Amino acid sequence: MSAKGFDKNSIIGLVLIGAILLIFSIMTRPTEEEIKAKKEKEELVKTEKAATLKENKIVANSTIDTTIIEKEKILTPEEIQRQDSINKQNSTAIYGNFSGALTGEKKTFTIENERIKVTISNKGGRVSAVELKNFHTYDSLPLFLFHEDSSEFYIDFIMNDGVSGNKEIKTDSLYFETDNQSFDVSGTDSKSISMKLFYGATDKYIEYKYTLSGNSYLVDFELNTVGLNTIIPKGFNYLLHWNMFTPNQEKTIVNQQTVSTIYYKYQNEKVDYINPMKYEKENMKAPINWVMFKQQYFNTSLIAKQKTFNSDSDIETIKLEEGQSKNYVQGMATNLSIPYEGGASETFAMQYYFGPNKYEELKEVGFDIENTIDFGWPIIKQINKYVIRNIFLFLNNTGMNIGLTILLLTLIIKLILFPITWKTYVSSAKMRVLKPEITELTEKFKNDAMKKQQATMALYRQTGVNPLAGCIPMLIQMPILFALFRFFPATFDLRQRSFLWAEDLSTYDSIYNLGFHIPMYGDHISLFTLLMAISMIFYTKANSQMTAGAGMEGAMATQMKIMTYLMPVMMLFFFNSYAAGLSLYYLIANVITIFMQMAIQKWFVDEDKLLAKIQANKTKVKKKSGFAAKLEQKMKEAQEMQKNRKKK
Repeated sequence: MSAKGFDKNSIIGLVLIGAILLIFSIMTRPTEEEIKAKKEKEELVKTEKAATLKENKIVANSTIDTTIIEKEKILTPEEIQRQDSINKQNSTAIYGNFSGALTGEKKTFTIENERIKVTISNKGGRVSAVELKNFHTYDSLPLFLFHEDSSEFYIDFIMNDGVSGNKEIKTDSLYFETDNQSFDVSGTDSKSISMKLFYGATDKYIEYKYTLSGNSYLVDFELNTVGLNTIIPKGFNYLLHWNMFTPNQEKTIVNQQTVSTIYYKYQNEKVDYINPMKYEKENMKAPINWVMFKQQYFNTSLIAKQKTFNSDSDIETIKLEEGQSKNYVQGMATNLSIPYEGGASETFAMQYYFGPNKYEELKEVGFDIENTIDFGWPIIKQINKYVIRNIFLFLNNTGMNIGLTILLLTLIIKLILFPITWKTYVSSAKMRVLKPEITELTEKFKNDAMKKQQATMALYRQTGVNPLAGCIPMLIQMPILFALFRFFPATFDLRQRSFLWAEDLSTYDSIYNLGFHIPMYGDHISLFTLLMAISMIFYTKANSQMTAGAGMEGAMATQMKIMTYLMPVMMLFFFNSYAAGLSLYYLIANVITIFMQMAIQKWFVDEDKLLAKIQANKTKVKKKSGFAAKLEQKMKEAQEMQKNRKKK
């Protein structure tokens, strides 16, 4: 490579490297036969696992299901009666008077309003599925937060009926009873459904009470116990076990996995979470207010409304087994300790949130749950919450196309940052007009770097030019640039919003599928990302021309030329699978910046007048600042020390 840029050999080398990478990707691509064989192997493993799970389930429930298995055999009436009696005795020994709830007819009930449809099963009395009525998946299917076959919810507690000591009871296999029916509410109406698990008599029971109001994502959930103080020992808290495998809802599972995790909040503390890139279990260290199973754009949360969950709770993120990754994104689980004081009648009030990760909706819920929206580090988060978000909401609420909203948002931000852009350009222009004199000093003191530096600083002081004036404005606007980088991926309003060829700005806008995977790039071409990379080439070229003569020479100038081409390539790889809305923003921002620089250079900054002003500053007597004087003194001392070393 020459000092002026890329030479012929460098260009040929880069082309050859690119060709080798492309050929390697094509040659290492699996054949159709290999892909087919891999799929057949996965299906075989999946079938074997399903069979194993079925066998394990039969063994685990052998005490309860022995009657079913035995009835498949040819038995005499006496044998059947005797077996039924044995099973009943075994069930009573395990469940006590709850054993009557071991059998029943499975039924489901739905409670719904304008926003959500909640399915409740009488087996376990739990919420078995939730559908968000105003949203759909990327494949235009109904959007469910979770399903019955991929989730669990039950209360685990200790019972002592005074006969056979302490027994562990789990409610997932017990049938709850209700006199209520499915219902639909709207507006300001509110209705409830009560699911009761009786302990023999009707005056002793566990109750799950679900209350839904119109036009809300919230479901009130009460755990009530009546008359159980004689069989549930005081000091043994309830353990609420809740887990789910979150279903695939968006275009790519990988993007969902990078943000899907468990959030929680300690009482009187900040919101915390498990790193979404890790699979781990955390034991709670203090009472907690709520737990959230967060997906990319939606979440399911369980909130303790009055009392908190006890500190002996835990949360865990679970890695999917091979074969599950096509339909599910993340496994999440929690064990929440619910306080039990041993009273004849107790209530623990909770609340579900089934809805989108939308800041405004979460803010209404309270309990600081809106802080689960990842707007970035503290300073960046404040910029996003109070500046960027409010501008975006104002524009978005006008009803205009989302692409035009992003265009106007970018333009407004550029206008806000214009004074910084102006100062940066003027500073660069001053450095350019001083370039001949700086070059002259470089030549004059080419053998004495110390004298060259002193002379250059003296020139800056005489002309009133600050070589750092262009850097400081750039540092000031960095937080805003980082804020926008975090704002777009966290913004729910981009989801399934289209602009031009991009059908969904919350994911990548593929215009061509390659048919093979390129490491770190992907298997598709995103047009907005490609256009952004091209615009970055023109932007860096314009920026390098603007800063030409700003003290960058030799190796530094060469490095800048390399970055002119390297940065766009890096961004092309980095953003190819990112949200198209983010690439669109950077594309518009680059184009606006290029035109702003051209306008400033052509109509607003006269470099001849600027040079005349700088030269006039030389005739003025300038008092050295304390810092400049100290710096000059230190440089003189360093120069003297250098001379003394040479004499020795």
